[in-house]
Amino acid sequence: MTDLPEGTEHHRYLIIGAGPAGLQLSYYLQQAGSDYLTLERAAEPGEFFRRFPRHRKLISLNKVHTTSTDPEIRLRWDWNSLLHTPADLPFADYSREYFPSADDMVRYLGDFARHHGLAVRYDTAVELVTKTDDGFLVRAGGRLLHADCVVWAAGWGRPNIPDVRGIEHAIGYEDMSTDPADYADQRVLILGKGNSAFETASAILGHAAMIHLASPRPLRLAWNTKHPGDVRGHHGAVLDSYQFKTLHSVLDCVVDEIRPMGDKYEVRLTYTHADGETAVMEYESVLRCTGFAMDTSVFADNCRPGMVPSGRLPATRPDWQSVDVDGLYFAGTLAQDRDFKKASSAFIDGFRYNLRTLTALLRERYEGAPLAYEKVAADAEALTEVVLDRVNWSSALWTQFEFLCDVLVVDAAAGVVRHYHDLPEDHAVARFGGESHYYTFSLRWGRDAYHDVFAIERHPQPDRAAESAFIHPVVRRYRGGELVEELHLLEDLLAEWRRQDRHVQPLREFFSADLGR
Repeated sequence: MTDLPEGTEHHRYLIIGAGPAGLQLSYYLQQAGSDYLTLERAAEPGEFFRRFPRHRKLISLNKVHTTSTDPEIRLRWDWNSLLHTPADLPFADYSREYFPSADDMVRYLGDFARHHGLAVRYDTAVELVTKTDDGFLVRAGGRLLHADCVVWAAGWGRPNIPDVRGIEHAIGYEDMSTDPADYADQRVLILGKGNSAFETASAILGHAAMIHLASPRPLRLAWNTKHPGDVRGHHGAVLDSYQFKTLHSVLDCVVDEIRPMGDKYEVRLTYTHADGETAVMEYESVLRCTGFAMDTSVFADNCRPGMVPSGRLPATRPDWQSVDVDGLYFAGTLAQDRDFKKASSAFIDGFRYNLRTLTALLRERYEGAPLAYEKVAADAEALTEVVLDRVNWSSALWTQFEFLCDVLVVDAAAGVVRHYHDLPEDHAVARFGGESHYYTFSLRWGRDAYHDVFAIERHPQPDRAAESAFIHPVVRRYRGGELVEELHLLEDLLAEWRRQDRHVQPLREFFSADLGR
């Protein structure tokens, strides 16, 4: 065991950051009776939301009015509440707006931490994280702490600054003025074409003389990609103005240089789809809206986590652990590399479920608590009922489509099936790779690319369910690590998969044929 300096404080788990991810994980560990401490550099929870988004309107839905009274079903359209039982602190009590204010989120997170009496130590900035033989040594707030496990939930730590000559002349999203009048009659270049860029463009659309949004890759619209982090439909006025010849434009280009010229900026660019055409443009303002990245400066060399190729996010294993630092885990928006731009791990409505599963995996490793499962009879009728009950009810499978799944491990000799809930599919395949017969089931979208997502030809025949464009259930059969069979069930407008001809009978027949092998 590592020799620790006298007075070193020890905890099994140290959570870094008291944003929504840190608070959600704190709640789960506290409910389990685990030894944890959460460190937060600010005086209150949710520091990120005190500053961002700059124009204060969240893009996370707050659909208060639904036809369902079931709290689990309602969570499908409540993208802001943290999970807790009983659910006596819903986000809907803080805002009834479809797109709520970030100030409402700040109030909610503060109340959540106080309501549950979470073990959060505020005004405690982490200064250094070092790996030891049996865990980590963390210097924070002038004290030394030792932990078996560190979970980094601190979120984005710095702006993502692209490698552009003269980028220092651009004003960052984090520092720019949010008063539209400050851009009146100006030509404005916005670097980036994500939601922060469109948020900024939308705010100044009626004031600026000309707005250009620029990045090398084409615009990604959420209604095409089905990902909530891509550009959302409520920014449609900016796109309208581009198509209606107002001189506001969305440019696919590489910005080669930003050069100050008196009270203006000369910007040299190369178009991406124009046979190498170049241009020199003049602007009064250049704004950098290119997102954020993880700050790894507090990690010692022996535990600095490996990053994905962009350098913005840590690379993680199927259990949300660093690919190269044993015992270092990631939670929240930073833990999205394995479903990047697919499911919702970057957002509260996604990572709140990931963290429920992460808690179970941490307790299995560090506390010897077996991963929970239920036993189901190994017959087609029982398995059909289980699958349809789960896909029609679970908000985790709904939100984390194509990422989280349930697993059915068949023990033919005992005549039972072990049913595990809400595991990442890559983790499930790695975990049960020694089993000869198991299934995963989850919800999935259809093909990614359509010429027009609002004019899709549908084929409502059960044997063509794999062509479904909308969200629908998928059951996969594995042998070891090999996918050997897959069944799609037809999409449904109301997301109710209970029809005898379209859902029940095809699934029952699938299990009947398969279990007999």
